[in-house]
Amino acid sequence: MSEPSTTTWHPSPSDFAPKPKHKSADAITRPAMSYWQDAWRRLKENKRALFSLYLIIGLVTFTLAGPYLWTIDPSAQDLDQIGITPGANRNVTIAPAYQPWYGPTNELYYDDDNALGLTLVGDATSQAVRLAWKSTLRGPGSAPYSDQFNHGYVIYRTLFALEPSDAFGLPLMETKNHFFEDRLDLQPTDYYYTVVALDSQGLETGQFATIALTVKRVITILEAQQRGLTKNGAVVEGDQIELALHPFGTDYLGRDMLARLIYGGQVSLFIGIFAPLLYVLLGVIYGSIAGFMGGGIDQLMMRFADFAVALPFLLFMILLKVIFGIGPGESGVLPMLVAMVILLWPAPARLVRGQILQIREESYVSASQLLGASTNYLIFRHMIPNTMGVILVTITFQVPSAIFTEAFLSFIGMGVAPPTPSWGSMCNDGIKSMLTRPHELFFPALFISITVLAFNLLGDGLRDSLDARMRNRE
Repeated sequence: MSEPSTTTWHPSPSDFAPKPKHKSADAITRPAMSYWQDAWRRLKENKRALFSLYLIIGLVTFTLAGPYLWTIDPSAQDLDQIGITPGANRNVTIAPAYQPWYGPTNELYYDDDNALGLTLVGDATSQAVRLAWKSTLRGPGSAPYSDQFNHGYVIYRTLFALEPSDAFGLPLMETKNHFFEDRLDLQPTDYYYTVVALDSQGLETGQFATIALTVKRVITILEAQQRGLTKNGAVVEGDQIELALHPFGTDYLGRDMLARLIYGGQVSLFIGIFAPLLYVLLGVIYGSIAGFMGGGIDQLMMRFADFAVALPFLLFMILLKVIFGIGPGESGVLPMLVAMVILLWPAPARLVRGQILQIREESYVSASQLLGASTNYLIFRHMIPNTMGVILVTITFQVPSAIFTEAFLSFIGMGVAPPTPSWGSMCNDGIKSMLTRPHELFFPALFISITVLAFNLLGDGLRDSLDARMRNRE
């Protein structure tokens, strides 16, 4: 049987030479980052959250820088453009100054196509609409005019063409004259006027006449000069000029919608962002203390939070308005802010308390305590960063809630009072004319919806970026 061979190894200097370095092996795949640097990196990777952040910055810039770019007073009324829609025709005709009218002075050609011979006198303009009719009514058959029902007349006006079963519209006046001048809120649109004869008892008879006409928008030279509409040179009667520009139209009082959206955003965003920041911060402090202390202190503090939840918000608003001396018709922004801070902190306090109770039992917290970590270190290094996602998501949900609260209080007359605008109060005003002027409701509702959606998407992105457990899944 042969013996196994043995080989003696003799080391050489080359065996101890350093191994060549490979860049791929020594390269750092991710540079060292702090907690907040890594959170910002992760947030930038979330396109929806980043777009929402830029959108919120744009909304805040719109409300803060807007008054310097669009200098129209939000309470100023343009009586020649009431309730106009965006892009509406702004042409207006220069007309002579208004002169009082006391009825037709010349012989008129009455319209024999109706029972009263109802006729338009002159042009129908936004200054006045003048009507005249005969003093007697047409008799039966081909008989000449009869004064059987000549005891007075009622004049009606409507915006809609009359059907046999329709009402005549808005009653304007009851008169015994045979002429009428209308100057009530005339707009450049179609109108239908009806004159109904009265009998000796003052009751309406079956004799009436209806006339359809289109009102033309006019303005005097003096009014055009006072409003700065004649900058391109002198104008004469009959010229066409353009009225002031209102990109988003005007409301039911002729106020510029864009200006009111800018100033209304200041109020809505102030209440919607500043109030949640205050009461969420209060809830975070309160809930953190309760959760960290635990035991009887925790139970006592949570029972007080339950008591705060049971307090009626509306009653506190009334009491605070009395305390702050806010009278009827005055804006109650400060009482609203104080009431929200006092009564809405328990919800975020409960959420933070639950998170603190959970984190307090984690192994890394116990390890830090064994290594001698102080209370401040445990709170600011472990507990608050791990609850930051919940806190920010809570704020994002509280922002639209605060905006809706402001809208509700403004609706019942306890929040922002006219003429101070806010998106919520503008929505409440727009509901009244939603069918005829939908832009008054659409634009403030659109801004509220965009703000709510942006904060929700940003909150989702911040939750994913700040949650340490989400980082561990990468």
